[in-house]
Amino acid sequence: MMAVSSSHLVLIPSYNPGEKVCETVRAARQYWAPVWVVVDGSTDGSAQALQGMAAQDGALRVFVLPRNQGKGAAVLHGLEQAAAAGFSHVLTMDSDGQHPPQRIPDFMAESARHPAAMILGVPVFDASAPALRVRGRRISNWWANLETLWSGIGDSLFGFRVYPAAVLLRVMRGQRWMRRFDFDVEAAVRLCWQGVQPVNLPAPVRYYSAAEGGVSHFRYGRDNALLSWMHLRLFCGFVLRLPLLLARRLRRQA
Repeated sequence: MMAVSSSHLVLIPSYNPGEKVCETVRAARQYWAPVWVVVDGSTDGSAQALQGMAAQDGALRVFVLPRNQGKGAAVLHGLEQAAAAGFSHVLTMDSDGQHPPQRIPDFMAESARHPAAMILGVPVFDASAPALRVRGRRISNWWANLETLWSGIGDSLFGFRVYPAAVLLRVMRGQRWMRRFDFDVEAAVRLCWQGVQPVNLPAPVRYYSAAEGGVSHFRYGRDNALLSWMHLRLFCGFVLRLPLLLARRLRRQA
């Protein structure tokens, strides 16, 4: 059953996802309205296809950026538009079909119960998940938990999550990072620093093969180097904030 909201919207950043994006958007629209897509300088014709869908669907809105700027930059553009339109929360999901649209209502309901929290998806992998990526994310998760004094981030990399829009927008406007692939991890860590509590919910994830129309822009060398640089920055920020984080943790335990 499709839900309609004036406070929570689905935001899908998209870069050259191929035909999967239309399937993803149609599936998301089965469960939620409104759904917004930010096309991040795609050159695969998906922008035109999505605009055609939006012309027939008043609950679907498509923004097209003139050049590729990165996932975080696309999310930021959508956040700014969402805040201007009066939305308080956004659920982000990838455009390549990996994230579970059937879980959108549950995540939105949890956000309504805990409006000050961020609702983080914890991936439930099946046999399609590359073993190297499943093992590799454990490293990033360990660092993210250290950088937040184990505040409860179940998975730092999974982009299926609900954010309080105002806090995330303020954090992103306050510094120049979080604009590319590093967005998901850094958003979770920096929102924890702001006192936003994570609530973790399980969500199945599906990796599609190329034969199934799957498209991946992940590059092990490039993106792992980006994550390493990001965690170095975050660790330095963590050290500076350690007294505040310790005091906050002690207050919660008292």
